[in-house]
Amino acid sequence: MTLPAHPIIVIPARMAARRLPGKPLADIHGEPMIVHVWRRAVESGVGPVLVACADAEIAAAVAAAGGEALMTRPDHPSGSDRVFEAVRSVDPAGVHDAVINLQGDLPTIAASAVSAVLDPLRDPEVDIGTVACPVSEDADRGDPNVVKAVVSFAPSAAAGRALYFTRAAAPSGDGPLLHHIGVYAFRRPALERFVGLPPAPLETREKLEQLRALEAGMRIGVAVVDTLPLGVDTPPDLERARAILAPRGAAPGSVPE
Repeated sequence: MTLPAHPIIVIPARMAARRLPGKPLADIHGEPMIVHVWRRAVESGVGPVLVACADAEIAAAVAAAGGEALMTRPDHPSGSDRVFEAVRSVDPAGVHDAVINLQGDLPTIAASAVSAVLDPLRDPEVDIGTVACPVSEDADRGDPNVVKAVVSFAPSAAAGRALYFTRAAAPSGDGPLLHHIGVYAFRRPALERFVGLPPAPLETREKLEQLRALEAGMRIGVAVVDTLPLGVDTPPDLERARAILAPRGAAPGSVPE
C-alpha cells in the first residue's frame, strides 16, 4: 500500500515543563531548541511543518526563524490533544491524511527518523506509526526513564507490530531491547479517535500515553532506526544537546545525518 499522500508534521510545545521550565526556548548555539526541532522536521521533506504552542514567545521564536506557529489552548492534558486542535484549525477539510506528532524536545533527531515514522503506515491495518532504536547501553536496559517497545516482527513486514510499551526491561531473556522514540504518525481518523479516548489503566500505571491506543485495540506499527535522538528533560540533557550540536571544531559531538 502506498504511504499517506499529504502528511503534515505538528510539533507541540509549551513553556511549563517541570524539570526544565521554558525548555522550548533554551538556547542551543544561538537558536532556541524548538527551532532546532523545526529545522529537522523541515529537513525530513515529509510535508508542511507547524509548531502548535501554548505561549506567544514560542510562536515568536518560530516565526523569527521563518517557520509557522499556531497558538492553541494552554490547558491541553497532552501534546496529542494540542496537535489535534492545531490540525483541525489549519485543515478543517481533512486534506492532510496523516499527522506526525514530533516532540519539541528532540533537537538532535535525525531527519531520516522523522520520515521513517511513516513507514509502518504502508500496512493498511496500522493506525499509528512510531520508531524505536536498539538499546546499546547495559545501563539503559533497566532504566525506567528508557521506554522499551515490545515488538513482534514478521519476516516480510516493513515494520513490526507493537505489543506493549513499558519502563521495565522487556521482553526478558536473551536478545536485543528496543528503545522507543516518542514520535508518532497518526492516520487522520486514528488521531481523532485517540484524543477522544479516556485515559486507560495501563497508561496511568506506566505513565505512557501510547498504551491508551493499545488498550483500545488500535494497532501501532514500529520502524527500527539506527540513531537514537537525545530527549532534553533536564539541565544536564541540555548541556549534552549543546555538545552534540556544537559547530565542528567547537566541541565534541556531531549531528546525525
